[in-house]
Amino acid sequence: MTRGRRPVRGAAVLGLAAVLLAATAGCGPSTSGAGAQDAAAHDAPAAASATGDATAAAADPSRPLAVVYRGPAACDGCPEATQELLERNGFTVRFIGPDEPLRFGPGALTGAALYVQPGGTNGQEVTTAWNLLRRTPGFRPELIRDYVRGGGRYLGICMGGYLAGDPGYDLLPGDSGEYIKTAGATVTDEQDRLVDVTWRGQKQPMYFQDGPYFDVDGPGADVVARYTNDRVAALVAAYGTGRVAVSGPHPEAPADWYSSYHLPDVSRTGLGLGDDLLHTLMGPA
Repeated sequence: MTRGRRPVRGAAVLGLAAVLLAATAGCGPSTSGAGAQDAAAHDAPAAASATGDATAAAADPSRPLAVVYRGPAACDGCPEATQELLERNGFTVRFIGPDEPLRFGPGALTGAALYVQPGGTNGQEVTTAWNLLRRTPGFRPELIRDYVRGGGRYLGICMGGYLAGDPGYDLLPGDSGEYIKTAGATVTDEQDRLVDVTWRGQKQPMYFQDGPYFDVDGPGADVVARYTNDRVAALVAAYGTGRVAVSGPHPEAPADWYSSYHLPDVSRTGLGLGDDLLHTLMGPA
C-alpha cells in the first residue's frame, strides 16, 4: 500500500458526467528506490471553508463533484493519480484532509457525488492508516457511512479498499484481506508488480502493490474482477441507498508509475478498467 509521482493531466471525458447528472442527485507506488525521487508535490485546491459544504468548492456546477482524501493515510501521488482518473471522466475534484482547505465536519460532503479513499503509504498497516484517519480533526466514520447510506458513492483503491472493511468504514457485505497471503497468489511480496486479473471475463495485467482481496457474500454485490486464484479483486456493492466500489489493484496508475519500477506500461488498459469501475459505481443502482 503506497507511493507516488505526479502524473500528466489527461483530457476530461464528459460522458460520465451526463450520466451522473441524470441518475444521481495501497496503495500507490512505493516511496523507496526510484519512486522516492519522484515523490509528488500537492496541488493547491480551490478555496473552501474549513468544514463547509463541499459544494462551495466546486468550480463548475455542471460537473459532478468528487471529494478525495489527501493526508497521512494516503501516499504521495495517490490522490493526484485518482484525480486524473476522475477528471478524465468529467468530475470536478476537491481534496479533503487535515492540511486541505476542505476539512472533515458536518456538511463536508454535501453536494458531493462521490467520496474517494485512495491508496496508502508503502508498508503502512491498515490499522495505522485507520488510526491516522480517526485522529484527523473533525473526522468521524459516521460521516462517510451516513453519506453512503443516504445515497452517496464510495470509491476505495488499495488501502481505500482495505478501509471499506474492518478496521475501517465497514461498508462491505463481507470484509477485505491481504491478497499476497492467500493460497495460490501470483504476487507474494510487497514490491510494485503487475498482477493478473480477470476483469469481466477478460484477462488483464494491472498495477499492484500489496492490495486487498474482498470476501463478499450477499445480494447487491457485483463482482467486476477476480485474481487468478478466484479471490475477488474488484466489486461494486450496495450500502443503504448508496453504492461502494473497491479495487485491490490500481486502475488509476499513470504511465510513470510503471516506468519507475521497470514494469510493462499497461496504463491505458488500466485507466479503461478504472473508467468501467466508475461507470458501474455511478450508474443507477
